[in-house]
Amino acid sequence: MAIDERALLADYLVVGAILFALGMIGFVSRRNLITIFLAAEIMLQGVSLSLVAWGRYHDDWGGQILVLFIIAVAACEAAIALAMILMLFRRRGSLDVALWQDLREANQPPFADWDAGEPPPEGPPPWPRLPPAGRQPEIPQEATDFRPKV
Repeated sequence: MAIDERALLADYLVVGAILFALGMIGFVSRRNLITIFLAAEIMLQGVSLSLVAWGRYHDDWGGQILVLFIIAVAACEAAIALAMILMLFRRRGSLDVALWQDLREANQPPFADWDAGEPPPEGPPPWPRLPPAGRQPEIPQEATDFRPKV
């Protein structure tokens, strides 16, 4: 191996480490679920770049093949995570992780690093209504609200 191959490997590994470190900082320091999810994806990309660099350095296809599996698993994880984020947002009305105390196990103490603020009021906001053009039929309120569970 030539010296320039080692320098190229070192450059790729440095970029992969920087991506992983940025992802780790974002994962630890943020409280928004979407930002945490994106930081985890950045960490995966840093690991993938390192695997490709090692595979190229050793003239082996193993790193590239493993990266293809990582990309496939990350795509499935993205679909499931976004579905969960949407479900959690519908239930609580916020994406702040500190408001999700009810997802903890029963024996765990509540998370309290600073005040997350008041939780949003329960129930959907009322729909705007137009003035009636004639006699309006009697419709029970339950039929016009959102369903609480799907």
